[in-house]
Amino acid sequence: MENSRLVALKKELREKGFDGYLVSRDVNIFYLTGFSGASGLFVPVDGENTLYVYGVNYEQAKDEAKNCEVVLVKRDEKLEEKISKRVKASKARKLGFDELSAAFYMKLRRLLRGQARLKQKSELVWELRKVKSSHELKLMRKAAEITSKGMQVAYETIKPGLTEIEVAAEIEYAMRKKGAWGTAFETIVASGVRSAYPHGGCSEKRIRKGDIIVVDIGATYRHYKSDMTRTFIAGKPSKKQQKILEITEKAQEQAFRRVKEGVRAKTLDGAARKVIEKAGYGEYFVHGLGHGVGLEVHEPPTLNPQSKEILKAGNVVTIEPGIYIPGFGGFRVEDTVLVHKEKGERITNFDF
Repeated sequence: MENSRLVALKKELREKGFDGYLVSRDVNIFYLTGFSGASGLFVPVDGENTLYVYGVNYEQAKDEAKNCEVVLVKRDEKLEEKISKRVKASKARKLGFDELSAAFYMKLRRLLRGQARLKQKSELVWELRKVKSSHELKLMRKAAEITSKGMQVAYETIKPGLTEIEVAAEIEYAMRKKGAWGTAFETIVASGVRSAYPHGGCSEKRIRKGDIIVVDIGATYRHYKSDMTRTFIAGKPSKKQQKILEITEKAQEQAFRRVKEGVRAKTLDGAARKVIEKAGYGEYFVHGLGHGVGLEVHEPPTLNPQSKEILKAGNVVTIEPGIYIPGFGGFRVEDTVLVHKEKGERITNFDF
């Protein structure tokens, strides 16, 4: 019996007049089959799904992939030719796909000319992935728990004299010991004026007394991600540092209080942005409020002033307002948040 995700995808395909769907993004293939490392997945509306795998991953695919026939792509074979033969055999006339490189799209379109039309429809899988199942949420809670432990270690480790890289190493080691499969993204430990770079990474810079330190971390657990940011001061904060940090925390709280099913994503962004603008720092909030999280650390729904998304129960998003003042420093507070019908729930959590 096919899993609920494939059943739901085929239902959408039928309703929208498609005869099949080609999946090329590895993360989408994993979502639908439970296997990461294939080169393509063909999902006909009727009939068996076909997973295409090169020799290096073939035996593993046979063990791990579910609800599909695993087909070996040999060294002397061309993937687009194998897929086109399968599509023609299925008599599919209209074929959706998530993503294809321009070169692969042109080759496949040529092979299917007169047989099937190709149309990009990545939103069909995204609509499924945006709402997390109870099983997915269990894994994401674990990823969040590990990330929260990493933030605790960051707080305990930071002190003048250490390099940003040394702090990052302690954080990542702690998360691995707690069960992380890896990091969700490159760890950020940005100190001093570098904290004003939203994606500052970490460097050999040594932390100095009085530095602002933005720590942005995430753990991966069984493929699922988490995302969390805190801003620390090495020593006693100045009045200006304390003031801006409190504004950032207030902005996050104002957005978080409004989280529930049915709220517009841009409403949350507006609630946080209003706090920062009223305090006189609006020009320094240079990004959207947040983004979805799941198998990838950046997913829909997007929370920014232009977003047309409406939140649903089961969405998992970040809320991460920031103030970044060049030459002075940056401040960001971020949590991964689960959307419920009547409220939001922080699944990352660390207070200090």
